[in-house]
Amino acid sequence: MRNKHKYNKGWWFCIILCPPVIFLLISWIVMLLWNCLLPEILGVKTIGFWQAMGILVLSKILFGGFHGKFGQGMKQIRAKHFEHRMEGMSAEEKEKFKEIWRQRCSGGFFNKNND
Repeated sequence: MRNKHKYNKGWWFCIILCPPVIFLLISWIVMLLWNCLLPEILGVKTIGFWQAMGILVLSKILFGGFHGKFGQGMKQIRAKHFEHRMEGMSAEEKEKFKEIWRQRCSGGFFNKNND
């Protein structure tokens, strides 16, 4: 029974320590990639570690969003929310709802008619 208790302590230590270490490592990689590639390609200045961390956080907010529990993507969360909303509708209401959204999304982002 003692060995199992030691394993649990190590596991919690790893859960607490790993995410910040991984985040710092990814920030360092962003800094290296920026400083190796972009000054020569685009002529921008080199950046420091904290600026790289800021770029990483900003790009996560703008492009990645914040995912749910342990890798559950936003698409899955939205799909579950959509299914939950559709549960209370009759078959006729579901078809009407789907048709409205088909009409709204039929043109796509770049094909909107500006009539």
